[in-house]
Amino acid sequence: MIHLKNVTKIYEKNGVTALDDITIDIAPGEFVFIVGTSGSGKSTLMKLLMHEEIPTAGEILVDGRDVVRLTRKEVPYLRRGLGVIFQDFRLLEDKTVYENIAFAMQVIETPRKIIKRSVDAVLDIVGLRDKSKSFPDQLSGGEQQRVAIARAIVNDPKIVIADEPTGNLDPATTWDIMDIFLRINVAGTTIVMATHDKDIVNRLKKRVIAIENGKIIRDQVRGRYGK
Repeated sequence: MIHLKNVTKIYEKNGVTALDDITIDIAPGEFVFIVGTSGSGKSTLMKLLMHEEIPTAGEILVDGRDVVRLTRKEVPYLRRGLGVIFQDFRLLEDKTVYENIAFAMQVIETPRKIIKRSVDAVLDIVGLRDKSKSFPDQLSGGEQQRVAIARAIVNDPKIVIADEPTGNLDPATTWDIMDIFLRINVAGTTIVMATHDKDIVNRLKKRVIAIENGKIIRDQVRGRYGK
C-alpha cells in the first residue's frame, strides 16, 4: 500500500536533512504510528506521502502510484485516494458542517444524491448528525476534529494520513477521536498517524515507527513510545 525505499529529503534553503535514507513498507489495513520529537522528520514524511514535498533521493509508491514522478495534473488523483487530517482542523469557516464535508465530494463532481447519502453516513460515523447545520465556530475543538475526519473519509479513501490529529484536544476528547480512527481501521482503511502522544501509542499497541534526526531508530509491530 505504501512503499518508501532509501528516501532522503534535504531542504535546500537551509541544508537541513529532514529524512536520511529511510525505507518503510506499510501493508493494506495496517495502523501505523510515526513517532518522534519535534523536528525528527515526522511531518516531512507525511508531506512526502501527499506529494506536498518531493524527496531529494529515493522511491515512494502510494497505492501503486509513483509519487516522485507524478505530473502536476496527476497529483489531484493521488490525493483523492487519501484522507488527510491535520492538527488545526482546516475547516471552511463560512460553511456548515454538512457543507464542509460535502465540499470534498463537490470538487470531484460527485452527483448530489450520492453526496447526500455519503455525508449523512459519515456524520453518523463521527456522531455529528445533529450538528450538520452548525458552523465551525459553534463547535468544540473535538467536534471540529470530528468534522475534519468525516471530510477525510467521505470519499472512502484507502489510506488516511493524520498529522498530530489530537494535538489540540483534551484527554477525554482525544480518546473519542481515537475510537473513530480505530473503527475506520477495522473497516479496512490503512491509517498512518504522526503523534507525540505517548499514552495513545502505549495503550493501543499498534505498529510504531520511531524517527530521530531523520533516521528510523525503531520499527516494532506492537510498539511503544520509547524503548
